[in-house]
Amino acid sequence: MIINNKFTSIFFIIFVLTFSSCKKEPGCMDPNAFNYNPDAQVDDDSCIPVILGCLETNAINFNSNANVSDESCIYAFDLAQGTWNIDSECDEIDIPLLGTISLDEQFPETIEVLSDDNNVLFIEINEISITGEIDNLGNVTVDEQTVSVDFGLGIPTNVEIEGSGLLSVDNTGTMNLTYSFEIPLAGTQSIECFIEMNK
Repeated sequence: MIINNKFTSIFFIIFVLTFSSCKKEPGCMDPNAFNYNPDAQVDDDSCIPVILGCLETNAINFNSNANVSDESCIYAFDLAQGTWNIDSECDEIDIPLLGTISLDEQFPETIEVLSDDNNVLFIEINEISITGEIDNLGNVTVDEQTVSVDFGLGIPTNVEIEGSGLLSVDNTGTMNLTYSFEIPLAGTQSIECFIEMNK
């Protein structure tokens, strides 16, 4: 009886060792896959295809589906800087004694966007400098600020300006600016300008 027990135990150990040595590691066996496992001996259909893209979450072109960096990341703050060609479309207003006022003729063909070390943008329109900020997604914010504008009448006027915009990775963008100002005897006036931008 003792011999049988010993024989049974030895047989069981040999069986387990043999079974264990035959067990093969599952995994992805496609060397072109993102999760290729060079130690896998059995394909378990777990392969994930390689998707190239920008992996930086603070980049304007972050790709949440990508799993391999293609070094294509573009950052909105860097994108914003430089010379932009613009095409403006502004409202016109009629003011008694002064005539029609529009800003279309005051806008140049290009604007320059500069910056400082504090991530502030300076939007240079002719000799007017407007400050703004841009977030990681390319949204531009121009908080209300006072600038001096000559509407072509030879009289510089203090103007409250504010607005917003959006820049895209294809080097295009839009801005919506609102100019509000006081005209004696005419009260507060407001002009809306829509600006298309491209590099």
